[in-house]
Amino acid sequence: MTPADFVTLFRRLRASAILRTMRAEAAAPAMEAAVRGGFRIVEFTLTTPGAFDLITDFARRDGLVVGAGTVLTVDDARRAADAGARFLVSPVVDEAVITVAAELGVAMMPGTFTPTEMLRAHRAGAPLQKLFPAPDTGPKHVKAILGPMPFLNIVPTSGVHLNNAAAYLKAGATAVGFVNPLFDP
Repeated sequence: MTPADFVTLFRRLRASAILRTMRAEAAAPAMEAAVRGGFRIVEFTLTTPGAFDLITDFARRDGLVVGAGTVLTVDDARRAADAGARFLVSPVVDEAVITVAAELGVAMMPGTFTPTEMLRAHRAGAPLQKLFPAPDTGPKHVKAILGPMPFLNIVPTSGVHLNNAAAYLKAGATAVGFVNPLFDP
């Protein structure tokens, strides 16, 4: 799957399940529940104990696209891709990680908040821009940014809930990432 193919799929499916937990024994069963609930794009943050093994396990499953979150270094990016991650997510913009993701042929979604950060990530080669954390102004923030920059692919996370997800999508978000509404940290 190319990064462009991933963006197309994400735009079609509109949501991902993001697991961040410190409880290793809970990680696989929690993500299994999300998959049974219909999620096809899933992300394990690298702060989760055993994340690389979980990525490998879930990446072997038909119909799932698995990614790694909290990718902070080039080494993290390489290890995650080697484990089977098809997309990488970071809470920050790091051009070196974006470059390596492109070299590895995996989609990169760096964390951004301001229009400047989003444009910087886009120009560095990131096909998606994670809105992190999703602000209290929510969908209005997304709509305001997309007005002058409709070419961005904004994906709000950490602040997306069942009561505001549809509004984010209506405002133009490419997709949304669910963290706390799905998983009890």
